[in-house]
Amino acid sequence: MMPARLIGTVLGVGYLRPAPGTWGSLVALPWGWLLHVLGGLPLLAAGTVAAFVLGWWATARMTAGTDDHDPSEIVVDELVGQWIALLPLSYAAWSMGISILAMWPGWIAAFLLFRLFDILKPGPAGWADRRGDPLGVMLDDVIAGIFAAFGVLALAALYHGVIQ
Repeated sequence: MMPARLIGTVLGVGYLRPAPGTWGSLVALPWGWLLHVLGGLPLLAAGTVAAFVLGWWATARMTAGTDDHDPSEIVVDELVGQWIALLPLSYAAWSMGISILAMWPGWIAAFLLFRLFDILKPGPAGWADRRGDPLGVMLDDVIAGIFAAFGVLALAALYHGVIQ
């Protein structure tokens, strides 16, 4: 398998059916945990940027000369968006010196919110998706990840500020 296809499909995860985007988001979770454990927030953030750049390149290669600008097997964009949704958890664990797994409800919220925003594509996520180019493929998930990250922050604030 050529490098662009390995990157774009996240080592073949994008070929899993049904719902390859959900599989891409799921595989992002243990890999995001590993990056955090190995290097905290800085490594997860650097990995997210690197995955975005490589994903953009891979998407451009995989869609060149085709009519389908966003084939379902390309799931590197879901990996990037899911990692963005995990950044608030990584920051909190890294800055407070606690296990990121102690925030397991946040992991569930990050996953569910990211999938929700990735599927619904509200506002700027929909605009990015409609670009019809490799950058748009990546950006709609970046935006969905940002929305999910803010949702995680809002839920954490609600839980820690109101419920506890």
